[in-house]
Amino acid sequence: MEGKQVGGATLGHGNAAGTEEGLAVTDLRTGSPYRMPIQDGAVTAMDLRKIRVDEEDFGLLAYDPGFTNTAACRSAITFIDGDRGILEYRGYPIEPLAQGAGFLEVAHLLIKGALPSATELKAWEARIADQSEVPQELLDSISRYPEGARPMSILIAAIAGLGAFHPEACRLDDHQSNETQAVRLIAQMPTLAAAAFHAFRGDALLRAGRGLSYPGRFLTELFSDGPDWRPDPVLEKALDVLFLLHADHEQNCSTSAVRSVASAESDPYTSLAGGAAALSGPLHGGANEAVLLMLREIGSKENVPAFIDEVKNHRRRLMGFGHRVYKSYDPRAKVIQRTAQQVFEVTGVNPLLDIALELERIALADSYFVDRKLYPNVDFYSGLIYEALGLPPEMFTLLFAVGRTPGWCAHWLELLDDKDGKLARPRQIYTGPRGLTYTAPR
Repeated sequence: MEGKQVGGATLGHGNAAGTEEGLAVTDLRTGSPYRMPIQDGAVTAMDLRKIRVDEEDFGLLAYDPGFTNTAACRSAITFIDGDRGILEYRGYPIEPLAQGAGFLEVAHLLIKGALPSATELKAWEARIADQSEVPQELLDSISRYPEGARPMSILIAAIAGLGAFHPEACRLDDHQSNETQAVRLIAQMPTLAAAAFHAFRGDALLRAGRGLSYPGRFLTELFSDGPDWRPDPVLEKALDVLFLLHADHEQNCSTSAVRSVASAESDPYTSLAGGAAALSGPLHGGANEAVLLMLREIGSKENVPAFIDEVKNHRRRLMGFGHRVYKSYDPRAKVIQRTAQQVFEVTGVNPLLDIALELERIALADSYFVDRKLYPNVDFYSGLIYEALGLPPEMFTLLFAVGRTPGWCAHWLELLDDKDGKLARPRQIYTGPRGLTYTAPR
C-alpha cells in the first residue's frame, strides 16, 4: 500500500478493524506498523500514544497549539461548516431562526433540545420571568464597585457570586435542579449585566417591572429614568436578534473554558464565570470594539482605499474580517447588517456605517482579501448597533455574555451527561532542563 509521509511516519488509508474505516501507520523510526480506527472523521489521541520507540517512550503526542484541529468532545448543540458559511442550532439554520424565532425560543431549543410549541414557549417564558429576581445582597455588592470599574470584571465576579446563594447547584446528580440553575442563569444575566453597567457609570440600577420581554427588560434596566419609560420596539427586536445570533457558537474559547471548568464537576455559576473570563479577552469578546476604533481612525469613505492599501502592505490590521472557523461570509454578519439598517431608522444613521459599507465593498472586490478568505464576521456590524443603542464600548462584551448564556448552559448540561467526559487535562511538550543538581545557597 502506498503511503503519505508525515514527519517520521508513513500514513495510508486502510481497513483497521473489519469493515471499519481506519488509518494504517508505519513508524519510520522503528518500522513498526500501527492501525487506528477512524470514527466521525477522527482518530483518538490515545491511539497515537501507542506509537512509541520503546517502553521508556511516553508515546506519540499530537501538538496542536490553540486546538486548531483537535476535537475535545462530541456535541449535538451547534453545527458549523466554515467553508460554506453554515451555522445551525441543533440542526436549524441560523437565518430562518433569526427571522422567525425569538431569543428565548432559541434558548429553549439549546437547553431542552427542541423548539417549543406555542404553549410550551409561553410556559418557558413564564419560567424565565419567575427566576429573574437577583438577590438584593448581590446587587448591593455590585453597586459598591468604584465608578469606572471594568464592567466585565464586575460581571465575572457577580456570576460566581450568584452561586453562593444556591448551594444546591453543587448536587450535579439532580437533573431537575441542574436545569433550574440554567434557567436561573439565563433569567438573571441581563440584570447582572445592567447592574455592572450602572456600577461602571456610578449611578443606581432601576429594576424593571413584570410584563416586559427579555430584551425589553434588559433595555429598561439599562436606560429607564422612571416608571413610564418604555423601550422602542424596533430596538427591542434588534437586541433580541443580536442575543439570538450570539446564543452559541460551538467550541469557541469561552465555551471550551466552561466545559473545561465543568469537567472538574464544578457548579454552573463557577463554570460560567470561567467562560465569561475567557470572553473578556480582546481576541474573543472585544473584537467589535476594535472595529469601531478602526472605523474612527479611517475617518471617512474617501480614506478607505488608502487604508486598504496599508492593510495589504501589512502596516494596518483589518478588524472584523476573517474568522478562525469561517472561510466564507459569516452567516451572522449578513443578519446583523440588515438589523443595523433597521436600528438606524430609529436612532439615526451612525456616520461610521458609510465607512463600514465602503470598506466591505472594496475588500470583497479585492482578490487580496478574497483569496485569503477574509470576509466580514459577526463583530463587523454589531458594535455599530450597540453604539446606536447608547452603550459605551466597555459594555459591548457584556451584551455578548448575556446572549451566550444559553449556549454556555447547554454545554454545561451536555457535559454532565457525557459518558466519555473526563477531567480536562491537556498534555504538554516539555522544553526546560532536567536532572539538575540542587545546591544549598551559601
